[in-house]
Amino acid sequence: MHSIGDAEHLSRMTCDHHLMVTSLEARWPGSVHDSCIFRESTLGRFDGLLLGDRGYPCLRYLMTPYPDPQTREEIKYNVAHSNTRVRIEMTFGVIKAHFACLQGLRVRAVWACEVLAACVVLHNIATIRKERAPCQLPMPPDVVDPVTLDHPTE
Repeated sequence: MHSIGDAEHLSRMTCDHHLMVTSLEARWPGSVHDSCIFRESTLGRFDGLLLGDRGYPCLRYLMTPYPDPQTREEIKYNVAHSNTRVRIEMTFGVIKAHFACLQGLRVRAVWACEVLAACVVLHNIATIRKERAPCQLPMPPDVVDPVTLDHPTE
């Protein structure tokens, strides 16, 4: 489980090992803590195991890392947890690469939730079709002044 980009304060998402989004809670405009979103979500009735970061409570079906691992087994568990949980980070990276609009959304938070949900649906379709994410080129800064473009000062 994790949150995403500029919409990070808007959503909670899970994915599988194929980077398919399996659930999305995109109805939280504003800054809401992950554990609050989780408590209000339908994942409380989940049949299986989930991995969460330290922001979530450790539950019967929600595994979180040890906060201060002491034994070799606890350290190995945290490493395995991190290596598995990286899939959600990869999923966010692919979604952000496909949909640059998610970086710096300039819409009201309510609409940002809708845009994120649409992008996730399109991401899943692209994943099913095995489409590759485009290489993301850095965007040049928006420094063009339309007033001086027609009438340069020099």
